[in-house]
Amino acid sequence: MHKVYNEIIQIAGDVITVEAKNVGYNELAEVQTQGGISLAQVIRLDGDRVSLQVLAGSRGIFTNDKVRFLKHPMQVSFSENLLGRIFTGSGEPRDNGPALEENMIDIGGPSVNPAKRIIPKNMIRTGIPMIDVFNSLVESQKLPIFSVAGEPYNPLLARIAMQAEVDMIILGGMGLKYDDYLFFRDTLEKHGALSKSILFVHTASDPTVECLLVPDMCLAVAEQFALKGKRVLVLLTDMTNFSDALKEIAITMEQIPSNRGYPGDLYSQLAKRYEKAVDFDNAGSITVLAVTTMPGDDVTHPVPDNTGYITEGQFYLKGGRIEPFGSLSRLKQQVNGDTRDDHRTIMDRMIQFYADYKETIEKKSMGFQMSGWDQKLLKYGDRFEKELMDLSVNIPLEKALDLGWEILSSTFEPSETGIKDTLIEKYWPKK
Repeated sequence: MHKVYNEIIQIAGDVITVEAKNVGYNELAEVQTQGGISLAQVIRLDGDRVSLQVLAGSRGIFTNDKVRFLKHPMQVSFSENLLGRIFTGSGEPRDNGPALEENMIDIGGPSVNPAKRIIPKNMIRTGIPMIDVFNSLVESQKLPIFSVAGEPYNPLLARIAMQAEVDMIILGGMGLKYDDYLFFRDTLEKHGALSKSILFVHTASDPTVECLLVPDMCLAVAEQFALKGKRVLVLLTDMTNFSDALKEIAITMEQIPSNRGYPGDLYSQLAKRYEKAVDFDNAGSITVLAVTTMPGDDVTHPVPDNTGYITEGQFYLKGGRIEPFGSLSRLKQQVNGDTRDDHRTIMDRMIQFYADYKETIEKKSMGFQMSGWDQKLLKYGDRFEKELMDLSVNIPLEKALDLGWEILSSTFEPSETGIKDTLIEKYWPKK
C-alpha cells in the first residue's frame, strides 16, 4: 500500500513540493484534488524535499491536497493498437478513441548499449531530391532541421512522413499551434499514412510540462517497435519549444541559469533524446529527424549550438528550400556509394556548378558584364532551383539522377563538366 502525504509545502508554477521518504527521481505520483486526480512527476530530490511537476498544471491544487507516489516512472502503452492513434503529451487519447493500458512500458530510459548497435548502412528514401541525392538520410541517423519561424518545416516533415520508405512513423509535436496539429492529422489521414503512424501531440495551449514528455513517449514506443524488427522514423517538432519548456521549469525551480537563461544541463537533456537513434543488431532501427527553430536565424543560439555537437549533420531550411550549403548528412558516404555508380559524381558536380552560379548572380547584381560561361551558369542555376531544389518536387532517386544528367546536358558540353568519360558514355543523354 502506497503512503499518502497530505501536506504540500510549496506551490510554484506547475511545480509542487512535499516532504517524503524513499522516493525515486522521475517517479510518478497522484495528486488528489477537489477536481479529481492529477498526475505529477518527480523532477528534483533535496533530502526529504521532493519537487514534482504536475502534468495538468497546478491550477486548483491546495496545500492540504493528498499526494501518493506510485513507485514507477511515467509509462506509456505499447502494442500494435497504437498505430493510427493520436495522443497527448501525457499519453492520453487526443482522437476520442479508447484509452490504452496494455503492455505499459517506462519512458525516459537509457540509450542503447553500444554492443547492440551496428554501423549505419541503409538509406531511407524520401522522394525529395535535395535529401536523396545530395544529403541522403541514413537509418539510425540523428539529424536536426535548422530553420526559422515561417519556413515550411512542418509541411516538410509531413511529406517525409508520407513518403519515407520505413515501416512506421512516430510523430512528436511540441508546442504546436492547433492548426499545425490539424494539418498533420488531416494530411496523413488523406494520404493514407496515418495507419502506419503514431502521433504524440502537445499543443501550445496544453500544460507546459507535457511538452517535456513528448520526445520520451515517442522514443520509448519507437524502441519497442525497433526491437521487434521495425524500421522506425521518429519526427520531432520543435526541439526549441522543448528546450524552452526546460527553461521554464528550471526558472520555476530557481536553478542557476546558464547561457540565455537555459539550464546548464541543456546539452545532456538534448543528447539523452538524440542518442536514442540506433540500428539494432538482428532487429530494427530508430532514426530521428527533429526540427530546431533558430530565434533570429541565429545558429549560435544555445539550442541549435548544442544540437550541432550531438547530431550527425543538419539540414538548413531557408527560403522554402533545403540549402545545399550548410546542409550536411555526415553519414551519406555510408550509403550513396551503393545506390548508383553516378550518384556521388552527380552530387559533387551539380553542387559545384550551383556554387559557381551563386557567384555569377553576385557578379550580375554588381553590374559586371556576363560572359558566355556566365550565361550557361545562369541557365543551369535556374533549372536546378526549379526542378531539383523546390520542395514540391517528388521523384525517386534514380529519376532525380537522370534529371541531373538532363539538366547538365542542356547547359554544358561533356568536356565542360569534368566528369570522367566512362560515366559520360553511360549516362549522358543522347540527343
